[in-house]
Amino acid sequence: MPRVFIINKKHVQLFAFALLIILLAAVYFSWDRAHTASSQPTKVQTIQLVTGEFSTTTEDGKKLEVYRWDPGTVSLRKGEPVELRISGVNGSSHPFVIEGLGIKGEVKKGQTTVVRFTPEQAGTYPIICQVHTDMNNGGPMVGYIEVH
Repeated sequence: MPRVFIINKKHVQLFAFALLIILLAAVYFSWDRAHTASSQPTKVQTIQLVTGEFSTTTEDGKKLEVYRWDPGTVSLRKGEPVELRISGVNGSSHPFVIEGLGIKGEVKKGQTTVVRFTPEQAGTYPIICQVHTDMNNGGPMVGYIEVH
């Protein structure tokens, strides 16, 4: 003999109540309780650099030229985004590397090269011009980025 189920109002209410409990439990267990601390958006620190040249003539008439980054040392904070804006003032071209940061670029006379990065490790990182490497080539043209 087949069984017959009679669904009455009490059964529907009990089913709805059980479904509500299941939904509330699912929401509770999937809710992300971690809240982001409110803080100011990180501002990009902009640093202006230029290529500079010093020249002189010795007593015997020999001309000496030395190129440099100006300022020669830049101080940055670890974990804060930076934008270096390097303007070419003297010298036609300065291909460079920033050792330890994996950054390469080139600054040309009359142009501005923009380099963006976020230093993650404290330390001193040299900016080295690959053309002006020693006194015979108007160098060494080395600047420093100090990250604190």
